[in-house]
Amino acid sequence: MGGEPPAELRTDRLRLRRWRSGDRAPFAALNADPRVTEFLPGPLSRAASDALAERIEAHFATHGFGPWAVEVPGEIPFAGFVGLAVPGFAAPFTPCVEVLWRLAPACWGRGYATEGARAALDFGFAHAGQAAIVSFTVPANVRSRAVMERLGMTHDPADDFDHPELPEGHPLRRHVLYRARRTGARAG
Repeated sequence: MGGEPPAELRTDRLRLRRWRSGDRAPFAALNADPRVTEFLPGPLSRAASDALAERIEAHFATHGFGPWAVEVPGEIPFAGFVGLAVPGFAAPFTPCVEVLWRLAPACWGRGYATEGARAALDFGFAHAGQAAIVSFTVPANVRSRAVMERLGMTHDPADDFDHPELPEGHPLRRHVLYRARRTGARAG
């Protein structure tokens, strides 16, 4: 896709914006928090978190969208990220675009993930030309699964998969897949 990504998306309460250098320290704190990484392979070091931020910027440059930094104007300058990404692994449902989020625990339970992800989905369907967008997590991640369901995404157990970047026997290898379709898009 490529092209210049939008500077920001706005919702009633959130500003989804491009990343700033000042986001790196709170992002590293978020990525080091075991509550945040409970359903990820593990906490990230500062260097690994900075490398992830670099990959996010590269994703914007390549695809014209990515995981936007989330700001709650007047309250929280960096709450985490919400946005769209192209998974870098092969699976039966790839190539595809994924909607994803990662927020600081202080921001959980406020509807920010759902609100931001809804804006990202709207962008993906209206401006990035996607007919379908996926999201995935481990079966035990009930909070993220609830967000997917609030977004109107559907889950078909036949689509569940073993994440190819995790070794066989890893407790987080099995993933559930949810899909959202643009209104009027054919199933496929």
